[in-house]
Amino acid sequence: MKKVIYALILPLVVAGGLVFANCEIKNDTSKKSTQKPLSAAEMKAERERWEATPAGIKYKQWEASPEGKKVLAGAAKIRTHISNFTNMEAVVTSLSLPPGSRLGFGVMARINGEDYILSFGPEKSDWDFLNFNNEFQQLHSLKVDDKIVIKSHSVSHAPKYSYPIVSGDYVERDSKIIYKRAPRKGGC
Repeated sequence: MKKVIYALILPLVVAGGLVFANCEIKNDTSKKSTQKPLSAAEMKAERERWEATPAGIKYKQWEASPEGKKVLAGAAKIRTHISNFTNMEAVVTSLSLPPGSRLGFGVMARINGEDYILSFGPEKSDWDFLNFNNEFQQLHSLKVDDKIVIKSHSVSHAPKYSYPIVSGDYVERDSKIIYKRAPRKGGC
């Protein structure tokens, strides 16, 4: 009987040791792979190296094109509102994003006469056995020509899109908050 128990316990001990040893190896490699931040000169050299690649050349051509200049001017137009996280009045112009976009849920909005993509990110739903919770639920009630107030922390652009992309962090309609991005867990 003792031999049978030892025969069953021995493989468990060996397997546990292997799992523990494997975790230690993974932790060591992850510590070694972290890099220190690049200096300004190194960043400039990396950027120049990237600009010489086909993707970098294509981006620079887009940046110099009339469409690229229009997108960059639109982004610059709201840069002060973005950096100060102040209110921007907008009108919803479309409830769908341009065809082929991969920005998740969003709408098109006009701010100060310019069109922008107002992106909220991928739609996630939390299933609970009693209810269905969707963080964008109230945003789905928006209609074309609704007047909203937006606050955002970032505006970006990409050659794929003909409009600047505003990240929706706060949306208000008729003085009622309909969306406020939850702060990220575990840091910045």
